[in-house]
Amino acid sequence: MTTPLRLVVRRHETAPTQTDRRRVEISVRVPTDLDVVEEAVDLVARHCLASGVSPRDARFVVRVVLCEALANAILYGNRLDPSKEIDVNVQVEEGWLELCVTDEGQGFDPRAMPDPTAAPDPESDRGRGLYLIRQLVDEVRFNDRGNAICMIMHRA
Repeated sequence: MTTPLRLVVRRHETAPTQTDRRRVEISVRVPTDLDVVEEAVDLVARHCLASGVSPRDARFVVRVVLCEALANAILYGNRLDPSKEIDVNVQVEEGWLELCVTDEGQGFDPRAMPDPTAAPDPESDRGRGLYLIRQLVDEVRFNDRGNAICMIMHRA
């Protein structure tokens, strides 16, 4: 039996003396199970849309990059180990969106990933998800261990 998703949404209002800014934090704990990726992505995308993220970004960019990051965390990070989980943390604030995905795996060196557009083997899929993520968001960061990816979008 699969562990259910655990969702937490926090909406922060700023003090009246500050500029009118809202910050929303969305956290989801995802089991290591490819069958729940679509549900987790849909849940996060709906809350992003409800938090002011543009329909295009919520329905396309958030879904694609989160799906790729979760699939990588499940397959390569947690290596399909059902005893491990993945944390998804999202912050939405006026002007930007940050999605962070952290697995319980050993991590990797993102600089060592080959450029899939220059790979000598066109059948190899190594690095394609990360390449796609980098094309869709403004900034990608990894923690030192290499088991967490943060994807940042600056919004107009």
